[in-house]
Amino acid sequence: MVALGFGKFARADRIFALERITGEERGDGRRTRVWIDGISDALIASRTEGTILRDMGQEAAAVGPELDEALDLAARLAAAAEEGRVDLSDLGRRARRLLASTTGRAAASERAD
Repeated sequence: MVALGFGKFARADRIFALERITGEERGDGRRTRVWIDGISDALIASRTEGTILRDMGQEAAAVGPELDEALDLAARLAAAAEEGRVDLSDLGRRARRLLASTTGRAAASERAD
């Protein structure tokens, strides 16, 4: 059984597709559409597709939180650059924290903050 959030569970062997909810649809417990064999409509899960995949034993297929954080950092940088207001201190701090989480150097990241 895989927890989908808010008391919803599904058998891992019956889940055949996960779809990330994006844009205005996302939020308030709406993270992922889960397509389950035998159910015509997708269930809405409050958990991310990566978390669901890891619970299903698909660690290699799951996108780690580091990638999500890196993409968020890149999006924030691009938006700030377009507006002409890049905060290099904040950018450096976030980048060090992200790098530390991927290389296991958490102590170096905390010391740099």
